[in-house]
Amino acid sequence: MTIRFLGKKLKNPLVLASGVLGNNKEILERVHESGCGLVTMKSIGPAPRDGHKNPTVIDLGHGMINAVGLPTPGYNHMEEEWKALEKRNFPLNASIYGGSVKEYRTVAKFVSGKSPDFIEINISCPNSEQHGMIFGVNEESAFEVVSAVRQVTDIPLIAKLTPQAPDIAKIAKACEEAGADAICAINTAGPGMVIDIEAQMPILAFKKGGLSGPMIKPIAVRCVYDIYKAVSIPIIGLGGITTGEDAVEMIMAGATLVGIGSGVRYRGMGIFDLVNQELEAWLTAHGTTVDHILGSAHKNDPLQRGAQ
Repeated sequence: MTIRFLGKKLKNPLVLASGVLGNNKEILERVHESGCGLVTMKSIGPAPRDGHKNPTVIDLGHGMINAVGLPTPGYNHMEEEWKALEKRNFPLNASIYGGSVKEYRTVAKFVSGKSPDFIEINISCPNSEQHGMIFGVNEESAFEVVSAVRQVTDIPLIAKLTPQAPDIAKIAKACEEAGADAICAINTAGPGMVIDIEAQMPILAFKKGGLSGPMIKPIAVRCVYDIYKAVSIPIIGLGGITTGEDAVEMIMAGATLVGIGSGVRYRGMGIFDLVNQELEAWLTAHGTTVDHILGSAHKNDPLQRGAQ
């Protein structure tokens, strides 16, 4: 089930979401071999950062809440990882973040020199006080970040958005106008909180965290649906995807590629092969193709794509 995405050939439409695994070549290679079309590195920041103290991840059964806190060795402390990745045989999406427009630009320029296939601009993390989501809830700041990164690289750019934006479609449009080649939606929802009623205190060390897993899928589908009407560039849809039927739903909403994050925890590394098989089985049973169902949920919508 090969697919073309921003000029690159992928073996299927599945993407490993950022933050699920690390930046180790062997692990990322294993994910690709397990059936993933495009692997995304854990977000790379401007300086070494430990992230938040434990506990940082809680399984709620119907989803997860996490406040990992964007841990990173820093963009210029990863020479071993970059050297190993030079010999990769899989398409690579490098995710970056910063605490200012200048930091995004600096990290992007450096990472661009390492020649990833794509650069994902994370302007959507809900569990860090200084980074991420502050740039993704405002059209002007989102435009400024993407535009600054666009000026320092010719590598295809993917803007990763937050469902907390008052109007995510307008943010996506601003990113497109600033030079983004694709949109990724969504990052974790929230922030939310879980309280230990015996200890009478929040369970997460950071107190609040982002929600992921099956419980946020309806939010993700709605966001992708809205974005599809607003932009003309492709969308990576993620949030709660664990089955082939979930992938079908996301594609019908308008996603060219489908991301999987928390699903790895629920179904293991084999989830990519499983979802691919389930997706192909559904398409075969309905006598259709991915191209045919892309955006099909909009067929009765009077608003034309990209005209909003």
